[in-house]
Amino acid sequence: MSIHHLAIGIHPLPGPAAPGCRLCALLHELPLVFVAAVAALVASTSAFAQSRQIPAPPQSRPIVVAGATIHTISGPTLADGYVVFREGRITDVGQGDHPQIENATVINAEGLHVYPGLISADTTLGLVETQAVAVTIDHTEYGRVTPEVRAAVAINPDSDLIPVARASGILTALVFPRGGLVSGRCSTIRLDGWTWEQMAIDAEAGLVIHWPRTEPTRRGRADSPSEKEQRKQIKENLEAIERLFDDAAAYIQARDADPTQSTDLRFEAMRAVLGGEKPVFVRASSPGQIESAVAWSVRRNLRIVIVGGREADRAIPLLAKHNVPVVITGVHRLPRQRHAPFDSPFTLPAKLHEAGIRFVIASGSSPAHERSLSQNAATAVAFGLPRGAALRAVTIGAAQVLGLGGSHGSIEEGKAATLIITTGDPLQITTDILVAFIDGRRIDLCNRHKTLYRKYREKYRQLGLLSE
Repeated sequence: MSIHHLAIGIHPLPGPAAPGCRLCALLHELPLVFVAAVAALVASTSAFAQSRQIPAPPQSRPIVVAGATIHTISGPTLADGYVVFREGRITDVGQGDHPQIENATVINAEGLHVYPGLISADTTLGLVETQAVAVTIDHTEYGRVTPEVRAAVAINPDSDLIPVARASGILTALVFPRGGLVSGRCSTIRLDGWTWEQMAIDAEAGLVIHWPRTEPTRRGRADSPSEKEQRKQIKENLEAIERLFDDAAAYIQARDADPTQSTDLRFEAMRAVLGGEKPVFVRASSPGQIESAVAWSVRRNLRIVIVGGREADRAIPLLAKHNVPVVITGVHRLPRQRHAPFDSPFTLPAKLHEAGIRFVIASGSSPAHERSLSQNAATAVAFGLPRGAALRAVTIGAAQVLGLGGSHGSIEEGKAATLIITTGDPLQITTDILVAFIDGRRIDLCNRHKTLYRKYREKYRQLGLLSE
């Protein structure tokens, strides 16, 4: 079968080439072994990122989780507590005997714990399946300035990496586009659904900008750009950002005055940001980048969130003055500077917490390792961050920074029934996630890892190497 016709399943080989198809004619001149190999490669590529799990149906009857320790996060921890939810929303949280509700499903969670689902920020989950296969990478659009891009529309609901993240308690994510100077708009999603529309909570959560360096870097190689060339590029990048926002503001003003003017999708995509309804997520790590970006946002009266923030502790006074939150992209990494203390990435969350800076902890990993989110938060605890603050940084604190504070991140009446039932603290690596609900829908927590684990346990059982 030729590559040209593989997708629609016609014209098998051997047989005459399809009329007018040069590629098909060429393949007919090649050995059949080669053609079969090409067809197998294309078929295997098309099979990537096809999870076999079935998304859960909407919640059809009331559910009561009773007898558990309820970690509300935003309020007190309730021993021997219960949570009731209907039609995807929490309707009651309490302690002691649970209410008797007609036709309700009661889950006896005695000895277990209930937490809100974890929230993953600054991720490309659903946009990348494997770095080794280019066709499974869909996080970067052509062009350096693309504010009209929305990450949500490129998400693959069938990604095999989504069940892996869910099995670690991650039920909500803020997915970022990558590349360019202005990458597009990030999207908040729930990690279950048939389509990206079903997964999207907010497809336009904010605009993503890669802030230019403020100082030239050392020339690592003979062909590296000179200091003069680097300064020129920095200036051009800053001017491009300024020009984009000036043009967008002028367009919106003119368009509002005369709606008959032609529509520009790039500038329409910036309405919510310029109006202060949505934030600008600025990827910046050095103190110079952070200070430059914050000063720019203050001058333009924009809401801003610093993403990356590897040296955010060196800009604490400015961040505190303007109440700028930080998404810490990974704790498990090396220091940014060679002369920095080895544990500076581990202690950064504690430093921001002590200074009263709002922050979110992200995994900083590829989508295949997004499951390490809770371990990043746990490392921050080991290096001085209070455990409660670490939990908030991946639940309610994250929800508030990402614009989901009214619906996610804690166990409260009226919020989405997006929660997990566990054997213990989700920051402990020994804790198991037993049950998960997204908007009241019970989610399948199986994944490829668990399937292979069961397969090879059975192998060694059959070989007589395991007694159980």
